Formats: sequence, C-alpha cells, structure tokens
Amino acid sequence: MTGPSRVVVVGDLITDVVAVLAGPLATGSDTPATIQVSGGGQAANTAAWIAAQGVPVTLVGAVGDDSAGRDRVAELERVGVECAVEVHPGCASGTVIVLATAGERTMVTERGANLRLTVEHVERALAAAPDAAHLHLSGYCLLDAASRPAGLAALAAARARGLTTSVDAASAAPLRRVGAAAFLSWVRDVDLLLVNADEAGVLAGGLDPGAQARALSVSARRVVVKRGEAGAVWVDRSATVSVAPARRVAVVDVTGAGDAFAAGLLTAWLGGAEPRAALGRAGDLGALAVSTVGARPTG
Repeated sequence: MTGPSRVVVVGDLITDVVAVLAGPLATGSDTPATIQVSGGGQAANTAAWIAAQGVPVTLVGAVGDDSAGRDRVAELERVGVECAVEVHPGCASGTVIVLATAGERTMVTERGANLRLTVEHVERALAAAPDAAHLHLSGYCLLDAASRPAGLAALAAARARGLTTSVDAASAAPLRRVGAAAFLSWVRDVDLLLVNADEAGVLAGGLDPGAQARALSVSARRVVVKRGEAGAVWVDRSATVSVAPARRVAVVDVTGAGDAFAAGLLTAWLGGAEPRAALGRAGDLGALAVSTVGARPTG
C-alpha cells in the first residue's frame, strides 16, 4: 500500500518575532508583552502543519547565508519537511515582527531573501519531486514584483506536470496594492483559492461570504472563505456550497492559524474528504494553532 502523495509548498521562509501584547499598544511608550522568536512564513508554516499530518511535503523557498536562515531550515527538517531552499549570500533571511492581541495580529515585514526566489530554482525543485501530486503557493510570492515570476512559474510548471494547485491569497493590504483584477488573472483556474474575510472583500467586494466565494469561483475552481470565529464557506463550480462553524477555543495567538487551516484543508481534501469534512479538519487545526503561541505545530 502506498502512502499519501507529496505536496510541494512554494513561498516564504521567515523568522517571526512574536509579541503577544498584554493590552492595547501604547504608541510612543511601553506595552508589556510575551515575546518569542520562532520560525514563520506562510509557506513554511503550512509545510510544517502538513508534515505534522504525516503527509510528505517539500518546501521551496529562499534564505540568506546567515544563522537565521540555517536555523529556519534545520527546524523544518526536524519536523519532517524536505527543504528545497536556495541560499543567497549577501542577503538577509526574511524577518517579520508580529504584534498580536487575542483576536488580531499586525505584521511588520522584511521579506529579505524571499524576494530572490528564482524561476529556475522553482522549476528544478518540482522536477526533483516526481512523487508530487499537488502544489500550494503562498500568495506573497505573487504580491511582490521581485518574486512574482517564480510564483507564476511554479503554477505553470505544476500544471504542465499534471499537479493540482492551490493558492492562499496571503494578505489584504498588498492585494489591494496590486489590484483584484491582476491577482485574479494570476491565479485563474487554480484548483483551490483560500481567502480570509478581508481578502475576500478586496477581491470580490463587500458581499456575504457565499456570494463572495461564488464570484471568485469564476477565477478559481474551488474557493474557501475563512471567517475566523464564524467558520468557513466552500463554494465550487458545480454549485456545491458547504459551511462549517468554527470550534470555540481560548485564543492565545492567531499567528499562523490560517496556515494551519490551509494544511488541514489540503491534507483532508487531497485525501478524498468531502468539502464539509475537509473544512472540519481545517477548523480543528486552526483551533489548535490559536490556542498556543507561535505559528508552528508544537509536537
């Protein structure tokens, strides 16, 4: 009996400096916080959560020739992620400062070497993964002009090899900067598009989640709108609509919750689960992520 097919995840590998604030940020003064330095990056987090589900996974990304980059790769390898990571001398690995409260997080980002991800490296990494069945792309690759060619090449190479594809839209502010029409043209006909409520608003306007997902399904074959405490909505081109409630848990840190959700959704869906069951598994992992500090599985 063969095991699950490999998932290739393409995108950012980051050092997260997470400050969980004890109260509102006191601008210009001091705010007590619990501070933790750990691995992060949307693609790296998703890959780690996929590995935690026992699914073979390869992360394709870029780091600088520095201790931070080496540490981030070593962390991922320890939890079972195969790392196809370019090292770029003279360029710092990416870093994000995350200011987190119980229900929200604000990120200050230096993408660093992630901007150096190349078309050639992405294509070589896919060629070196003949057992891959699916490619998942972090939208951050598409949202910056420097890494966009690599992101587009990843989707094109995956399609040429017969892989299914998914994209996480990543973040509302850079989506707004590049524009909905451009982004939707880049992800046209992906098999699965994941968006949160803010991203759905940028891409589809201020509609209800079901209507947003239906509008976006013109571009993507399947769309999932993540709604936080309100659950999630799945819509596909065959008019299947599934709604899943969120699990009620004590929220400690929402950093990486969407990445855990994506990993749960992908592993369940690729394993043959129906939409509602896939949403349920995604919600379980998302709930687990928000109940601890940090963006990665703890064991």
